[in-house]
Amino acid sequence: MSRSIATLLARRDIDKREAEMLIAAALATTRAYVLAHPERELDAGQESLVRGWIERRATGEPIAYVLGSREFYGRDFQVTPATLIPRPETELIVEQALARLAGQKALKRRANARLLDLGTGSGAIAITLALESSAGVTACDLSGNALDIARQNALRLNATVELMVSDWYGGLGNRKFDVIVSNPPYVAGDDAHLAQGDLRFEPQTALTDGSADGLASIRAIVGGAPAHLDAGGWLLFEHGYDQADACRELLLEAGFNDLSSARDLAGIERVSGGQIR
Repeated sequence: MSRSIATLLARRDIDKREAEMLIAAALATTRAYVLAHPERELDAGQESLVRGWIERRATGEPIAYVLGSREFYGRDFQVTPATLIPRPETELIVEQALARLAGQKALKRRANARLLDLGTGSGAIAITLALESSAGVTACDLSGNALDIARQNALRLNATVELMVSDWYGGLGNRKFDVIVSNPPYVAGDDAHLAQGDLRFEPQTALTDGSADGLASIRAIVGGAPAHLDAGGWLLFEHGYDQADACRELLLEAGFNDLSSARDLAGIERVSGGQIR
């Protein structure tokens, strides 16, 4: 039986592009190489690895979990079923936070800003911000397993991030920050999408807080933020496609000013936030 790249790419139980990615990973090369060398024969171990991966993907398991990694902001992050899979639209919160850090006049009195990432998961947001800025970054999560993955990612990418177990602000005492960011669970508890596609495999507590409107975690984050932000500090968080109006209302009620909702590449209001005076 042929073990050529062409033979594996001819399988109809998996998307061709994804098959290219799996073969490239098994060969420690690129998709461009795979496409340019369809005649390349895999050895028995490589073939077995790819076929196993294809079987897992064919059952619906996210390719990020099959490969154990996902690219975010130009870097590869380790992911497991203990962590949410980083998505391209979440890079918007990094861009918004970096803009606030660069433009925050109040921070000039200190050498480094202090930034908090709530519900860090794989650490993608926190680690990226630590590497892309001079901010001192603290990252919290309630899941010890997720924090283990974040710690491994920080070590592998040579990022300095303080990691701690905390249920939102519960473990922070009276500590304050200049910027707080979060990608919290915001899918409504009865949303049918939770039982479809990749979401079936991701940690449900990272996707939904079980509330009817998906805003319970966001309410907790917004409500607790003023006590943990220095004057002039910013709160920024990701939310669902139809939640921007409600999020701005929550921010206004909590005393935030300069409210904004940034749109992702699809034109959807995806990240909202405000400044505390």
